[in-house]
Amino acid sequence: MADFKTLDQIGDIKGKRVLVRVDLNVPMADGKVTDTTRIERVKTTILELADKGARVVLLAHFGRPKGAPDPAFSLDPIARVTSDVIGRPVTFIPDTIGERAQGAIFAMNPGDIALLENTRFDKREEKNDPEFTAELAKDGDIYVNDAFSAAHRAHSSTEGLAHLLPAYAGRTMQAELDALEKGLGNPAKPVLAIVGGAKVSTKIDLLMNLVKKVDALVIGGGMANTFLAARGTDVGKSLCEHDLADTAKQIMIEAASAGCALVLPVDGVVAKEFKAGATNETVSIDKVPADAMILDVGPKTIEAVNGWIDRAQTLVWNGPLGAFEITPFDKATVAAARHAAERTKAGNLISVAGGGDTVAALHHADVAEDFTYISTAGGAFLEWMEGKPLPGVDVLKA
Repeated sequence: MADFKTLDQIGDIKGKRVLVRVDLNVPMADGKVTDTTRIERVKTTILELADKGARVVLLAHFGRPKGAPDPAFSLDPIARVTSDVIGRPVTFIPDTIGERAQGAIFAMNPGDIALLENTRFDKREEKNDPEFTAELAKDGDIYVNDAFSAAHRAHSSTEGLAHLLPAYAGRTMQAELDALEKGLGNPAKPVLAIVGGAKVSTKIDLLMNLVKKVDALVIGGGMANTFLAARGTDVGKSLCEHDLADTAKQIMIEAASAGCALVLPVDGVVAKEFKAGATNETVSIDKVPADAMILDVGPKTIEAVNGWIDRAQTLVWNGPLGAFEITPFDKATVAAARHAAERTKAGNLISVAGGGDTVAALHHADVAEDFTYISTAGGAFLEWMEGKPLPGVDVLKA
């Protein structure tokens, strides 16, 4: 983290207006927040700034309001939940820029916390429009970005403000960057990556980048079928992108060239129906029935994956090994997750995981709390794994 300015360098902020970009894009159902994880993660930064006497002004987006005010995407109800989570009053300001917003901010006392309305209610936000950014900058004296999950977007509130105000990484951003540095930036070797999910097409850039950076790459989920088919294996009715055979072959060539071991299933759990409790059997990967589909990897593959986990000092994980959402096709993902968690708890492994399905799978295995770091960043985590620049991070470099 030496390359990034953090709150450790922020200095005296008593009475200063600190604009804090946070991720409050939380899931809601029937008007109620159903998961407060993202709010809980920014609590540390908010309270640290407030306790130092700053006037803390939160910036966030919610949903996709298409650049215009829409009551369905107002942050008003989220302000109340944020208040409950952090244990402090959070005042909702129904504007983002302009005299009313600025007046409400100036009326705040040191230590007060406020949340401005959805930044995406103005179409200029996502365009990183200089005029809109300048108007936002009038709301504050200092800028803190604590939303790694939005750092892959060059928007006014995620990147533009850092050019106009003294800018720092918040504690959540700092923790994320520290974890990612340990994961792929400057990792303890050997490094193992586990990548699963349905389709190769969504992770071509990811796989191409990883084979050059890790010592071994485990490919699971539906995407493994595309690699197996590219090698000439009949995968029956399994989910498979046959049109990407050449891409899969190229990734295998790149892996061999880089000295990266590519680990594919050697056995699989197959069924004729994709449903919970479906009649299934475990077969060698070259014996998949023509009328069946692979829905999980088998015990020999689990043993091989766990063997690689034993050899690794660093693990980066994105995507499940099988259809973990339905039993009994969750066994491989759960077994590997629990094995990685055990090694992490024993101090023998640095484990970094991210992506919606991955987080859900680790919670399903009851090990989310045991990994070194779990990223909730989604797209930003994936683009980091792909080796792409993240505008909201790059602008914070010292």
